[in-house]
Amino acid sequence: MSENFQGFKVMVIDDSKTIRRTAETLLQKAGCEVVTATDGFDALAKIADEKPDVIFVDIMMPRLDGYQTCALIKNNSTFKNTPVIMLSSKDGLFDKAKGRIVGSDEYLTKPFSKDELLGAIKKYYTAS
Repeated sequence: MSENFQGFKVMVIDDSKTIRRTAETLLQKAGCEVVTATDGFDALAKIADEKPDVIFVDIMMPRLDGYQTCALIKNNSTFKNTPVIMLSSKDGLFDKAKGRIVGSDEYLTKPFSKDELLGAIKKYYTAS
């Protein structure tokens, strides 16, 4: 499966350097432009400048967690239609439901596979 998401900008927000690096490598190999952030505050500062096409956000983060970050993104008129995909190490029903409440579009459980990551993007990718 050699997907090509040339010119598609993806933001990965995770406090884990390993997860950020893994996602970044997989996404870049698929042609995406990748912007990373270490937490919600870091991400919110970058979103306005970078205007990502899709955002992956970890749920468990210090300072501003994934739910709060997602809610802030979705409450912003400029970014409310930007797909937000929650990343969590917990595959709980409660987490998925809470993610939906704050407006997340998808939910991936860590560790995610390359196919899951690219499959999630594929739904939102439109060749420009």
